[in-house]
Amino acid sequence: MAKVVGLGGIFFRAADPKALDAWYAQHLGLKINPWGGARFREGEAPAGYTLWTPFAADTEYFGSSQQAFMLNFQVDDLDALLAQLRADGVAVDERVDDSEFGRFGWITDPEGHRVELWQPPAAKAADK
Repeated sequence: MAKVVGLGGIFFRAADPKALDAWYAQHLGLKINPWGGARFREGEAPAGYTLWTPFAADTEYFGSSQQAFMLNFQVDDLDALLAQLRADGVAVDERVDDSEFGRFGWITDPEGHRVELWQPPAAKAADK
């Protein structure tokens, strides 16, 4: 049987795509291509995985009930990035969650999208 083998992309509407590209490049370090998006290659991230997860329609996890999706970016140093984003004037949620799945923080982009930042747990000696 034919099947899906990975995530091909995340696409969404933006009021000003070029300005949003610039914001994500400046604050999250995305390398924006001339065609107006970022490309991630297998193995660029130091650890972790990509998830596909439907949430209940009434979830509050995404923030606004008008937000139909949420981006999750893997980061290498959550605390340092959150401090840098605060210094840049980015809207940063004060809450940081620690769990067996790693550390999570949240920001809001200029168009009001809640974005999750995820630092995977450190690899255990047995996992190396």
